[in-house]
Amino acid sequence: MIGILIEWYLKFPLPVIILQAACFSTAIIVFNLLPIGARFTLQIVQGISINLLLISFGLLITWQKDIRNDKNWFGNYYRHNNGLIIRIDEPLLEKERSYKANGYVEAIVQNDTIVPCKGKLLLYFSKDSAAKQLRYGDEIYSAQNLQPIKNAGNPGEFNYEQYAIFQQAPYNIFLKQKDWVLLDKKNVNPFKQFIFSTRQYILSTLQNNVNNDKSTSGVTEALLIGYTNDLDKDIAQAYVNTGVVHIIALSGMHLGLLYLLLLWICNTIPFVQRSKYVKLLTILTCIWLFAFLTGASASVFRSAIVFTCIAIGNAFNKRSSVYNSLAASAFMLLCYNPYFLWDVGFQLSYLAVLSITIFQQPIYHWFYSKNKWRDKLWKLTSLTLAVQILTFPICIYYFHQFPVLFLVTNLLAIPLSTIILFTEIGLMALSWIPTVATSLGKIIFWLTLLLNKIILRINALPFSVINNLSVSLLSTCLLYVCVLFICGWLINEKKKLLYFSLFSLLFFVLILDWSNWVTANQKELIVYNMPQHQAIDLAEGNSYQFIADSSLLTNTTLQNFDCKPARTLLQLNKAAALPSLFTAGNIYQFNDKRIILIDKPLNFQPLPQKINVDIIILSKSPKLSITQLANVFNCKEYVFDASNSLWKIDKWKKDCDELLLHYYSVPDKGAFVFDVNRGTNTNY
Repeated sequence: MIGILIEWYLKFPLPVIILQAACFSTAIIVFNLLPIGARFTLQIVQGISINLLLISFGLLITWQKDIRNDKNWFGNYYRHNNGLIIRIDEPLLEKERSYKANGYVEAIVQNDTIVPCKGKLLLYFSKDSAAKQLRYGDEIYSAQNLQPIKNAGNPGEFNYEQYAIFQQAPYNIFLKQKDWVLLDKKNVNPFKQFIFSTRQYILSTLQNNVNNDKSTSGVTEALLIGYTNDLDKDIAQAYVNTGVVHIIALSGMHLGLLYLLLLWICNTIPFVQRSKYVKLLTILTCIWLFAFLTGASASVFRSAIVFTCIAIGNAFNKRSSVYNSLAASAFMLLCYNPYFLWDVGFQLSYLAVLSITIFQQPIYHWFYSKNKWRDKLWKLTSLTLAVQILTFPICIYYFHQFPVLFLVTNLLAIPLSTIILFTEIGLMALSWIPTVATSLGKIIFWLTLLLNKIILRINALPFSVINNLSVSLLSTCLLYVCVLFICGWLINEKKKLLYFSLFSLLFFVLILDWSNWVTANQKELIVYNMPQHQAIDLAEGNSYQFIADSSLLTNTTLQNFDCKPARTLLQLNKAAALPSLFTAGNIYQFNDKRIILIDKPLNFQPLPQKINVDIIILSKSPKLSITQLANVFNCKEYVFDASNSLWKIDKWKKDCDELLLHYYSVPDKGAFVFDVNRGTNTNY
């Protein structure tokens, strides 16, 4: 019934919400006409009506925000071999093998007819001199076919397909030099052009005055405006492992420091100080310019809205509740883009502020010190502890790790990063004075170098981070329930809350024990979807044996990207020989299952009786046919991995269809995951 209502709503969203609004209004009128004794029941009805109205409003906004529901979206008109007129919607970003940019489809060309339309897509250009000259606002024409963005289908991987839909860009296109033509027309938004130019000026100023060392330049750029494209991956991972990623991933801390700096500047300049309107306008302009300069992420938007409310309240001597400001900012953000709700930064940002609001003062009041600096140190400590209370469960759920030394790292990194941030702002203000700019650049370099050394030294400690933590959504919810009850007990000292927390903790432990038991008894075969690579995991318990081509065995970055999420999901943390696995060349006997890996041409001799095999994995496009294999093997399932040529896989699929054989194409369906104990395929 609920599914039918949702489907009806999606087809006719506006009539449904109007109907619900009418029902809600009628309920209020009837409620006011009834005697007091009958109103209690209707209060419940009224509450349900409000919730239904808000849910319907949210669904309506979500439906309207989805570009695929717009009749002018290019996907409704596009067909293969149609021409596209595409606007370059941002400066090109240089990647390892290509240039990347957001594109905006302005029209489709069908049989010499131009059809105006709209919609975003991802553009990838081959590295040639022509693409390098493209600028924001340029328009190009291309008849190259679009490719829908799809997940690789590996267990535990980030759902990039859903992310692309939430970003309103479900298609991408790769263009070589011969695939596109630059048009004479340009379409430039003056404000966006100003933002891009300012961002480029800031980056060039940092690069010209701060030592152009990769490990430091990336951190300085990320710290000031959230530009992470030059950030060294090992440095970034160290910041994540030590619990200070918020320093290089712009958060409320940066907006808070900027707000304090703006208050000090406005209170210092006489003519600004005398006019509350000039002061308010100055602060709001700087805050929102900074928000757009940093890319306008959900967490930055949240901070900008909250500090806007605070600034307006202070200007007119009105103080609002922090909870009201948070709720209002969340409501406005979700009205603007309901898909922010699925953004990890959005979730962490609100949980962090809520955690500080609820728990910072109770923790701060645990100790009292007359010493000014000791008191400041404890205030920072209480703030750091408070942030972790509501954020660590969701961090474990998304990132599968817990930074043990987060307190020590934050106490050292936050003051140092604050000095670096203010020095960078000073550099931007005084960059027109060469001597001062050079001096400030050297200070920024040495401070950033010191910050990196502290982070790397702490990250190198063997107990600095607990990795490979895998919890389900249910476990995360139970962990939140447990944490909230414990905090409620510590603050209010009610024994009932302690009992509830212990009860929820018991359920949490039982779920973990069940998960550990399942892991200890698991036996899995995983054929990963890694284009142009052979990648196979044989897993038993917490151990795994990795089978891959030589180029992949030395490429730890690619392994971490495609294989690590699956190993974390299955809690595989030890590369070792498997007790139940017997190997003879490319033949694997795993429990009672016989698996053959064929990655080179073979000569088959006629046999009096076929060999029984459970799975044959074809890899590296060997020169053989399915008919040849079927004459020798009695195989239950053929698996074609992503290292094979697509035309070869298509040929094998046709052969299997003719011979009525079961097959699995990894490039088409995603990773092949086989439960050896049950003898069935597993979906994650």
